[in-house]
Amino acid sequence: MMNEITQRPSEQVREKGLMAPEIQGEQQVQMNSANGVMCPKCGTVNEPEARYCASCGTLLQVGKCPNCGHQLDPDADFCESCHHYVRPDVCSFCGAPFNENDSFCPECGSPRGGIVCPTCHTLNDFAFCKQCGQPLTQDARQIMTQLRQQPNYRELVLVAREYNELQMQLPYSNEADMKHDQASMELRERVLKLLAQDEGVETPVITKPKLQRVSKKELDAKKEEKLREISRLLDQMAIPPTFSPAKVRNFAMAQKPAGVKLAWKCNYKNALHSSPCGCAKPQLGGKWVILGHQSNQEINDDK
Repeated sequence: MMNEITQRPSEQVREKGLMAPEIQGEQQVQMNSANGVMCPKCGTVNEPEARYCASCGTLLQVGKCPNCGHQLDPDADFCESCHHYVRPDVCSFCGAPFNENDSFCPECGSPRGGIVCPTCHTLNDFAFCKQCGQPLTQDARQIMTQLRQQPNYRELVLVAREYNELQMQLPYSNEADMKHDQASMELRERVLKLLAQDEGVETPVITKPKLQRVSKKELDAKKEEKLREISRLLDQMAIPPTFSPAKVRNFAMAQKPAGVKLAWKCNYKNALHSSPCGCAKPQLGGKWVILGHQSNQEINDDK
């Protein structure tokens, strides 16, 4: 009798051949975990080879950056914490397989240690300079040539140039400034007409300057219209997921128009990067967005 009283409840249950429900549950979880991968977020036991939880989508397998020890997804090739390329077996410039003992890529000939941009002298791990956008390899220059044949890109470059011209234009500061400018325009037209008539042109057609000064409100409205056009074209040129991080980085960098403040919005985390060169998994796709346009978001994850 004494032995039965002093025994712990779990021991009594075992002696009687019974098992409490909570003990059964714990042992079942342990058995399931031994045969699969338990999700740290929701507790679902997934198949042993599963990379993402079937219930909540949480990443189940993570690696570490060899440079700083920061956790990385298994298919990430760039550490957003220390900003280092982490795949010694894949060429960062073209995506070709790379022997760890090779100093140069057997496919594109790029050096393992990176390329210094001849324009801004930045050291780069990728085919386009992350600082100034200069193409650094033959493949990068070929991509630029191919892209110039695409109608969307040609239109994007044109609209971006028009936006840059508006950025340099000074608006009227006051009404007196407007009247003075109008008087100057009238004087210009009279002089050009007289010069043309002296050359024998009876009814000369005087074209107006391409850029005409307007009020600040009108100028801001024109800028906003150009930004909407640029945003529309960038949406159309969004890059879908593909197998190669290098191809996405190269094509995206080739797309970027000059003179517009842009950020790369990746599909990996929906984060804003200064370029796809700062994204750990660009192969998931993404697009350029106008930084600050109808949004308060700023680049904050790859500084």
